[in-house]
Amino acid sequence: MVEELMAAGAALVCAGGVYVTAAARVVKQYERGVVFRLGRLRAGVRGPGLTLVVPGVDKLRRVSLQIVTMPVPAQEGITRDNVTVRVDAVVYFRVTSPADAVVKVEDYRFAVSQMAQTSLRSIIGKSELDDLLSDREKLNQGLELMIDSPAVEWGVTIDRVEIKDVSLPESMKRSMARQAEADRERRARIINADAELQASKKLSEAAKEMSDQPAALQRRRLQTGVAVAAEKTPTLVLPFPVELLRFLERAQQQLPANPPPPGRGA
Repeated sequence: MVEELMAAGAALVCAGGVYVTAAARVVKQYERGVVFRLGRLRAGVRGPGLTLVVPGVDKLRRVSLQIVTMPVPAQEGITRDNVTVRVDAVVYFRVTSPADAVVKVEDYRFAVSQMAQTSLRSIIGKSELDDLLSDREKLNQGLELMIDSPAVEWGVTIDRVEIKDVSLPESMKRSMARQAEADRERRARIINADAELQASKKLSEAAKEMSDQPAALQRRRLQTGVAVAAEKTPTLVLPFPVELLRFLERAQQQLPANPPPPGRGA
């Protein structure tokens, strides 16, 4: 009798060990477990650690709560100003409701990927080329809102969406390069013209000051001669006083037009 009881106890222990082994499940720290009993969702979500299910009756689905980085394939579209571009992006999202992510959508990763692609094409059609190149932060926020609205029903939250690259046709790149070069040349001409205007104003003021002080003009001539002589050039340029030219011109006008020949009297 004792031997039978010991055998029955050993068999019971072995059966219990087998049951525990078959029923034991390990859920990692970054995961949550969703249990279905005979196809019906059980209330509550299993947390990390060791958990038990009924073998053959319960089915455990593990759902990761980590942030998923999903690249969005490059999408080609036409902007609002009729420019063909290719834009790719990256989506950062995570599961906030494991039960909804398992029950309400067949594959939440695939669903988020398709929604991101369609939203990216929609953003391209609503935006202009300048916005895609310079105002990406605003476009990222709009793209995030477009993806997050349906994703909330799937138990998924969009953390961030970033537009990675905007590819332009070669003809458009050359046109933009010519436009940038023309704009730089325009700014250079405006700066030169402004410098000429300021210089002319200063020269006008200097001319007024020198007209009141003739000695200042003579001093300026001497300074110019010294500056030219310091260059060590074989040619020396000396400023000629304009007043002397005017004096010679007046003296020539005062001479008689036909002077009498020498040696003849009246």
